[in-house]
Amino acid sequence: MPNAPASPFIPGLRLRRWGLTVLVLTTSIAGCTAMLRVTGGLPWGLQAVLLTLFALTFTWIALAFWSALCGFLVCLLQRDPLTLARHQDAPETPDLQDASRTALIMPIFQEPPEATFAGLEASCRSLLAQPGHTASFINAHFEVFILSDTQDPQTAASEAAHVAALQRRLKGQLRLHYRRRANNHGRKAANIADFCRRWGRRYDFFIVLDADSIMGGTTLLRLVRKMQQQPDVGLIQSVPIPVGQITLFGRLVQFAAALYSPMLAAGQSFWQGDTANYWGHNAIVRTRAFMASSGLPTLPGKPPLGGELLSHDFVEAALLRRHGWKVLLDTTLPSRRAQSFEAMPSNLLDFAKRDRRWLQGNLQHLRLLTGAGLHPLSRWHFFFGAFAYLSSPVWLALLLWTSGLIGYTTLTNTQTLYTTPLAWGLLGTTLLLLIAPKLMGLTLALHQTPKNFGGRLKLTASTLLEISFAALLAPLMMAWHSVFIINILCGRAIEWHTQPRSERSLTWQEAWLRTRGFTLAGGAWVIALGWLSPAALGWLAPVWLGLVASTLLVKLTSSIRIGERLARWQLLDTPDQREVALLSDYARRLKAARACPPPPACTPTPPPPEQPGDMPIQSFSCFTPARRRVLASALKEPY
Repeated sequence: MPNAPASPFIPGLRLRRWGLTVLVLTTSIAGCTAMLRVTGGLPWGLQAVLLTLFALTFTWIALAFWSALCGFLVCLLQRDPLTLARHQDAPETPDLQDASRTALIMPIFQEPPEATFAGLEASCRSLLAQPGHTASFINAHFEVFILSDTQDPQTAASEAAHVAALQRRLKGQLRLHYRRRANNHGRKAANIADFCRRWGRRYDFFIVLDADSIMGGTTLLRLVRKMQQQPDVGLIQSVPIPVGQITLFGRLVQFAAALYSPMLAAGQSFWQGDTANYWGHNAIVRTRAFMASSGLPTLPGKPPLGGELLSHDFVEAALLRRHGWKVLLDTTLPSRRAQSFEAMPSNLLDFAKRDRRWLQGNLQHLRLLTGAGLHPLSRWHFFFGAFAYLSSPVWLALLLWTSGLIGYTTLTNTQTLYTTPLAWGLLGTTLLLLIAPKLMGLTLALHQTPKNFGGRLKLTASTLLEISFAALLAPLMMAWHSVFIINILCGRAIEWHTQPRSERSLTWQEAWLRTRGFTLAGGAWVIALGWLSPAALGWLAPVWLGLVASTLLVKLTSSIRIGERLARWQLLDTPDQREVALLSDYARRLKAARACPPPPACTPTPPPPEQPGDMPIQSFSCFTPARRRVLASALKEPY
């Protein structure tokens, strides 16, 4: 591949980043100036604390707004966020022209085999059914690896039987291999590294699938073709959309992702350019680049902030970029949706448990901010990944400090903070910046794809329903994240268990036990505010209402009955569930797998011969950059 073209030129990338920085800082300074005027009558010490907390939260909100606006304009004008060229109207038909080899790898850990392998088989069948490519052609270019970390013997036996059955169904069409590690040391990151060291030299690229991932053949071929055309790209991350949800909470998150994610991803790609991030799955990786640059070290110290890197994906993307490989975000127009899907927790409790794991991993990234040789934007990914959770205690501190100042002004007969026109204007501006990205996503869908969401009326009603629940759930997530961070700072680490993926309605007892502290604290806050200042009670209603009603919200949103009723009314409907044949195939295969008896115990065929390769452990304390780019052709190993 010596004459392969380089990645498309990204015009004005540095200008885009500086422009976004200027817009965010200007917005933040304007907001802080208004807050300074609002709090002008307070002692300077009280004012300084309030202003600091406000600046942190308002700057975070401003960044989200301006990034979303970039995505809105790019999608509205139907432009590619990287090249700014107009998207072609003709559907893309990827064509593989060289002899590259790609492995689809699925790391699993004690997953339910029926759902896991139904999704994998649906992806494989979609790949085999692509027009213009025979089954023998696909078989020559693709292989599938199931990389098991399952430790329970009974689960492992069932898993192996299902793999053997899947191997028989795909025999002669697509080679599927199975490897189970004797231990799960290092979790998913070490599982993938083990694959790379054993078989990485056999493949030019590998595509990472989670146990709940489903990817269409068109998307798989497009990702491979992009890697072939761009030999300086080390990783391309697609934008997975949650699907298959039944509960009210699941349908709310699923709808929000379908409506907003394509636009938000386009905005991120617009200014991140060739230094995008990696989310750990539904992404294609250049194997030799990954092996040469992304061996993960162990952080000094004990968990939760030391030891193994939990959120390994951010770090692997940063290491690839440090070695000069580009990391891209694969975006599509809302009207041309990519077939990249995932499942998600079906209720708030399971969702919060998953966030607890991610939070611990993202806080570890703060220790890597000064790592040698990192791209500045990689450092920003580390910081903002952590601040996505740290913003919760900052917001909580801002609310508590504001409540204290309300009490101070009441007891000292000082001018109240929240009755001036400027204060109300600042509150309105903040709320507008918060809700604007959602309104942009709604505007795009109304203009371009209203039928995909059931029509303009149902789309608008669904969006208003999602916005209302998002506002109520935000204080609850703030409280959970704050508690999680306190636990981590106290040295309480957690185990990384299998993620709950099944549909599950919660009982009232479960909901109360996990939220009673927030409900009681919210009630006490309401009583205190009502005694100090009834006007402030109304001003802070969007926050305390979500805390007081936390038990009801957790129980209500876990309801399968409400979710099914909304589905009958075609509310919170998404284009993916309505139109994608790939998901229909997955649902059919899952139903058949659950209806049939378990396959008889059988041993899967052994994996292919190993071609051992090195994956050196990287250091964040020192780094010597390469003097020149080594393209994929120089790294390719003969098969």
